[in-house]
Formats: sequence, structure tokens, C-alpha cells
Amino acid sequence: MPAPEQSKAPALADVTRGRILFGGDYNPEQWPEETWPEDVRLMKDAGVNSVTLGVFSWAKLEPRPGERDFGWLDRLMDLMHDNGIGVVLATPTSSPPPWLGRLHPETLPRDEDGRTEWWGGRQHFSHSSAAYRSWAAAITEDLAARYADHPALTLWHINNEYCTYDWGDEAAARFRDWLRERYGSLDVLNSAWGTAFWSQGYGDWAEALPPRHAHYLKNPTQVLDFKRFTSDMLLECYVAERDIVRRHTPHIPVTTNFMPLWAGQDAWRWAGEEDVVSADLYPDPRDPFGAQHAALVQDMTRSQARGPWMLMEQAAGPVNWRGVNHPKPRGLNRLWSLQAVARGADAVCYFQWRQSRQGAEKFHSGMVSHAGEEGRTFQEVKRLGAELAAIGSAVTDSHLTADIAVLHDWHSWWAGAHEGRLSTRVDYTDVLTSWHRALWRSHLTTDFAHPEHDLSPYKLVVVPQLYALTDTAIDNLFSYVRDGGTLVCGFLTGVADQDDRVRPGGMDPRLRELFGIHTLHEWWPLDEGEWAETDRFRGTLWSEEIEAAGGVTAEATYNGGELDGLPAVLRNGCAWYVSTLPEPDALRALLARIAADAGARPVLDGLPDQVEAVRRGDLLFLLHHGRESVTVKLPGTHHDLLTGAAVADELTLGRYGVAVLRS
Repeated sequence: MPAPEQSKAPALADVTRGRILFGGDYNPEQWPEETWPEDVRLMKDAGVNSVTLGVFSWAKLEPRPGERDFGWLDRLMDLMHDNGIGVVLATPTSSPPPWLGRLHPETLPRDEDGRTEWWGGRQHFSHSSAAYRSWAAAITEDLAARYADHPALTLWHINNEYCTYDWGDEAAARFRDWLRERYGSLDVLNSAWGTAFWSQGYGDWAEALPPRHAHYLKNPTQVLDFKRFTSDMLLECYVAERDIVRRHTPHIPVTTNFMPLWAGQDAWRWAGEEDVVSADLYPDPRDPFGAQHAALVQDMTRSQARGPWMLMEQAAGPVNWRGVNHPKPRGLNRLWSLQAVARGADAVCYFQWRQSRQGAEKFHSGMVSHAGEEGRTFQEVKRLGAELAAIGSAVTDSHLTADIAVLHDWHSWWAGAHEGRLSTRVDYTDVLTSWHRALWRSHLTTDFAHPEHDLSPYKLVVVPQLYALTDTAIDNLFSYVRDGGTLVCGFLTGVADQDDRVRPGGMDPRLRELFGIHTLHEWWPLDEGEWAETDRFRGTLWSEEIEAAGGVTAEATYNGGELDGLPAVLRNGCAWYVSTLPEPDALRALLARIAADAGARPVLDGLPDQVEAVRRGDLLFLLHHGRESVTVKLPGTHHDLLTGAAVADELTLGRYGVAVLRS
């Protein structure tokens, strides 16, 4: 007999169906119902084909415990379907109603000083609270049952921006359960946490607590495990609601939105539990490297998705949470939206559709701003909607491939961030950004990967900094180089194991062998304004007193000071070690050289500095991040999908210009 056919998990492609999703969070409960037909008219005018409903609607759906008011949502679902607009339906569990906190104060999280985080904002729930989970499951169950067969439903959106910590008593009890499962016995826990230091030995599980306010430095591994625990508890909340909606609608994909580079979620693990990986992205329009920050987030999200992903939120104009909130200059919203598409997004969405008139985010922009449909923001949104519709069938479900992988791991980040480290100036995200920026400025496209992933598809693997590495990860790096891959690694890598226990010699012996380091004598962090001079460049932030093994090449050497004559950059065959953070231009030149030697090259040669080139499938995206016109040399003849024009030999891009070219 033939094997039974395996059911295919739903995916983003099941929603897009040859088009780019375009729309955003729609919060019509903030407005009189008479506004809804006007919203639909404007949505159709702008080419909106998808809206997210219900994200912050728990109090509207359940005004009193156990009551249900679905009538307004019924009318909205019908209205969207009647007008050809799909609905991403959210479970409303990120913002519980006041009655839940009043009746069940144990659902409210507590900070490390024991203070309660009250209702009145959002995300005021304890991930460990049995009462919260029960009420969240009940509203999710009823929501899923009611709309399972509604034709407007295209995607489930669970909760919103999971980001809560909790140091309360119920969380403490769950933390102890988590520790028992991880370690099995107190002897193993005490060994992992190094409790022989400062008389911290635990003789009863009841003594194990979250890392609450302490007189002095907290136990680093206790803090590390609490961060792991927090990610796992939030994931449990997500999975519980996901499983409810999957039971009712196994054919509808499920997602939740990541906040990029937020320290509280191990997004590698989370992504494996999602049908669609989605992220929120809010670069600062005044940041000269805002586009690079966006590219980093897009590369990371695409890599977690292992293909097309969803831009769940961005701002059409200013946000409201920076010290000074600048609008996006003319054309920047279009440029950054198409950049997301170039780097793998099959959905471009916003928070939110109509800018609020009341509430904490009334100055956060919407697709329809306070200026209304005549305002510049909405007019630019209309243009973007038309362009996304024009290129959708050519773009969706196509893939971007990269020859370079940047390694990133949340557990290593968590371990390296302890308050007792050698330099508070060393910030993991800053180092990661510096290395990705150097590659981006060299027009080199990158994936992200976990250090235990299969690295064989890549010509070059880049490790900006991974302070803590498992034995499996170290063996993986060793095997990658042994099999012919090129590896370049930054300082403070491989220092500790998964329990934040310092490796013998200050760096794992296998890595020292790999990089040709005989002895790592001392770490030499650099103060503000202090430099590490070398014969090739100036180093910033950090330096190291390294003795090279015999026969290993010093590609750069420290000049002057305590490290005079010692290697700053080592090369041992195809393995490179960089013991400082070179200044930006030097890091760019170094990584470009290593990439070229490894056979990893830009999509196009000779690009102007402010032009980004990305190849997605058979399409070439050119994105100009400057205000002055530039000319790009092109091999052969191309067709621009945005203008319909033929392009031969060269193309001029104006202010924030974009071209989507097919050969």
C-alpha cells in the first residue's frame, strides 16, 4: 500500500497567493462605527488587502468576566470579507482587562524589587500565572470557535510582542519546576551555578529564587537561567494559544510578532514553533545607518523563517517613544518598505491603519495620519500599495541566497551581559551591529545562523562575538573550517561554556588551536577615548594580550603600549581571529578582503556607497539610501517592474530611489 499522504503545514504562501500582503493593525473599536465604511473606502484606494483585528480588544470582547460581545467583530469580519480584505485575527491576550487584575491580582507581574506592575498600560500579565493562562485560553477558545469558518480569516496572530518578565511568587514556583527539569538534582544545580562562591549552596529547592534585588552582584548563572526560563514561559503561553486555534483551524497559519534583538526571547527556538515568522521594525529616520539596522533585522528574521517572512509592524511616519520623534522624510517609507521586500518579506504592514486621537500612542503615526487622506503620509501609502501590487506575483515566495552567515545566539548574549563583566562598554548588540554594518557597507548579503546550525552552505562564517559556546557549537566551528570553510571571529568568543563557566585558558582550547593562539595572557578592555594602535588600523573598545603559536601569521600587530609587538589579528589557514574592534573603515576593508578570498562577492561590483543591491530570486533590487542622484552601472539590459521601462547599461536613481529589475 502507498504511504499515507502527509499533510502540509500552512505557510505564508497559503495567505499571499501570489501577492504581497499590505495593510496593518486596524483598531476600529477606537472609532464610531460610522467611520468603518470610510476606512474601507480608503483601504481599497490604498490597495490594502490585509488588516489585523483584535490585538488590544480583550476588554471589548469580554467586558465583564465570562461575558462575550462578538457582535461588533462579526460586523467587521463581514465588512472586510465583503470588500476583499483578509483578516489577520489576533488573540487579545497581551493586554488583559482591568477586571482580571482586580479579581486575580496574582495575574499581575512583579519586578525584581517586588513591586506590582498594574493595569493601565499593556503587557501587564504574569506568564507563569495559572489564572492568566486559564482566562487567556477561554477567550482564545471562544474566538477560534466563532470565526473558524469565517471566509475573511487568513492568519492567526497570537498575543503581541511578548516581552514580560516576572519575579513574583508564582513565577518563583515555576522557576523551581523549570530548574528541577533542567538539572534533576540540587547537586547538579549547585555545580552549574558555581554556588561554592559566596556561600550560595542550595540545600532545598525552596531556596532557589528568581534573581531578585540583591545587595551586590547577582549569581551570573542564576541570572542566565532566569532569562532562559522567561523565554520558555512566554513560549509556553504562545504555544497554548496556538494549539487552541490550530485545533479549530488546522489550515490557517499562526504567527506572533518578534521585537527584533529583544533580549527576552530565544527567537531561534520560537521560530520553530511558528508557521509564519514575523517581526516589528522601527528604525530611526534620523539614524544615518537606519537602513543597515533594518537590513540586520530583515536578514535575521528571514534566516529564522528560512524563507519569506512578514513585516508585521512599521511606522508610516513618526513613532511616539523616542526622546524626539521625527517623521519620515518624503520617500523614506517607500524605500524602507521595498528594502524589506528585497530581503525576503512577503508582507508589508504597519501599526496602525488610522492614527489614534486618544490614548498613549495618539502621536504614533498611522497609514491614515491626523492629516487625513490629503496628507502626505496617506498619499505615499497609496503609491506604495500600487507598487507592491505591481511586483507581487514576481516576488512572493521567491528566495534570497547568501554566501555569508553571521552567527548569533541569545544564550551567549545573555551570559555575556552580566553586570560583573570586564567592560560595560562592550555591548553585544553594538558589536554585532558593527560587524554586520561592515559587511553591509561592502555590499555583501548575509544570512544569520545559530552556532549549532549546518554551516556547510556558506563560503564565509562570521562570528562578531559569542562569549559562551556549547561543546557542540565549538565542534561545529572546528568541523566547518576543517571541511574548507573560512571563519573569522571577533574578540571575547568561546570564553565560557553554557553554564557561564570560564573555559580553560580563557578560551576553549579547541578554538585556541583553531585560531593559532598559544596563550591568551590577559584581556585589555579600552576606556572611552582610548585606542589600540596597530600597524594596519586603530582598534577600539577592546584588545588582548595574545601569544601566537608557531607558524601562525599575524595579519596585524599592536604598536606601542603594553601590547607592543603582539598580534592583533591572527590568521591560521582559513581561520581568522580579531582581538580588537577595528575602526569602521578598517573592519569593512578586513571583512571584504576575507570574503573575497573565500569567494563571497557582492551582487554588483562598483556600487556607490549609498546604494544597496539585493538579489531575490531572479529580481535585482537597487535601493538608494541617499538624497542626491546617483548612477549605477549595470551589465546587460533589464526591465524595471516599478516603472515598466527598459534599462540598459546604467540607471540613475534619485532621492531614496528604488528599482526592481528583471533581466
